[in-house]
Parts: sequence; C-alpha cells; structure tokens
Amino acid sequence: MGIHGEPGVARGPLKPADEVTSELVGKILHEMKPARGDRVAVLINSLGSTPLMELYILMRKVKMMLDEAGLVIHLSLVGNYCTSLEMAGASITLMHLDDELQRLIDHPCDCAMFRSGEALQ
Repeated sequence: MGIHGEPGVARGPLKPADEVTSELVGKILHEMKPARGDRVAVLINSLGSTPLMELYILMRKVKMMLDEAGLVIHLSLVGNYCTSLEMAGASITLMHLDDELQRLIDHPCDCAMFRSGEALQ
C-alpha cells in the first residue's frame, strides 16, 4: 500500500515480521542484483503508527539477510521519515551505493524534517 492509500502489489494474511521482511528484501535484492562486498544504505520507515521497536525488528532481519548476501551496510536509518496520520505498516528501502552516491549520502543535511552527517553534532 502506498503512503496515501494507493493499492499495493499483493494482499495476504497477517504474517510474522521476519517472513514479511524476507519477502520484501528478497524481491529488492532480486531486482538490485548486488555483488558480494557492495555497499548499501538502508531506510526502515514507519508509515505513521508503527512503533520504533517494531521497526528495529525489521532492521534486525534486513541486516541478517544483507550479511548473508555479503553486502556492507554503509548507513542505516530507522524511524519516522515519511508518514501518514496513524497509518500502520512500514517501508523498506535499499540504495545500492557507488562512490558518488556514498559521498552524497554522507554529506551533512539540516532541514526541517531530516538531519544527518555533521548536522547531527
């Protein structure tokens, strides 16, 4: 389901977090086709009402799968980044990094809804 209620690609019964995470990350990795040693950035985003503790449960499984695939997590962001009022669920985003993208994602950012890099100090 999209952030504004757009239809998703599938509907199904409620499943354990590890199973849902395996399905989502498996599809992402299949399309991404990374090689062992490649770097990625990970974003685990609450859609609104999913608590931080549950997001970290997802992140735990994502890390396990990326470690198994031989990928290096350069940056992980877990929290409420793009939400909709009381919407349940979470999104998982992986960015396949090259040198330029890594430099850009490491660049300090300080805006109303997001801070990173040296802006965190």
